[in-house]
Amino acid sequence: MTAPVVELIGLGRSFPGNPPVEALVDADLVVERGDYLAIVGPSGSGKSTLLHLLGLLDRPTSGVYALDGIDTASLDDRERAGMRAHRIGFVFQSFHLLANRTTVENVMLSEVYRKGSRRERRQLASEALERVGLGHRLDAMPTTLSGGERQRVAVARALVGRPSLLLADEPTGNLDTNTSDQILDLFAELHDDGLTLAVITHDLEVADVAERRVQIRDGRLSELPAGVTS
Repeated sequence: MTAPVVELIGLGRSFPGNPPVEALVDADLVVERGDYLAIVGPSGSGKSTLLHLLGLLDRPTSGVYALDGIDTASLDDRERAGMRAHRIGFVFQSFHLLANRTTVENVMLSEVYRKGSRRERRQLASEALERVGLGHRLDAMPTTLSGGERQRVAVARALVGRPSLLLADEPTGNLDTNTSDQILDLFAELHDDGLTLAVITHDLEVADVAERRVQIRDGRLSELPAGVTS
């Protein structure tokens, strides 16, 4: 039986203080392969803490986080970095593109530490850009791209390593309504192709597109019934 992409069991994260800050409390969550999950909640609810834990950017203070069936608590920093590079793709509200590199070079940067020639890395980057509808803009500079195109480049960069999980943090936060809809359509297409997505957002319209919705409030996770976002 195939392990879930993500399995959280009693996951917690606290920060020192008087009293300590309980940013995430006893979180249980299973994300199966091919799921499209939205994690919704207001500012200060614990979304960023959860993102950092899911992305292996931080360690929990209690509980279990298994990624592709691997208990991440048993990994040292080098092994965690390897899992992050090979199994997780990140898309952020800010595009984080280098202005002095072409579109395809920006995507290639995510593969810079992998084995393989520059030609092979360019081929993988070109395929990822084709997948997001930018195969015709390989040599464009980011400053010549629209906001939606720049976010598509960021998505391509996240996809190039064929990750188990795509983590998107407020992916439409810097986009207008029409462009946001285009990015959400792209996410739907990627999901239809079998990609596992977890989108962290405060925007209920973004959450409505996902198949599953989980709410986080005061560091506590709860599954929302279909059609309910608050």
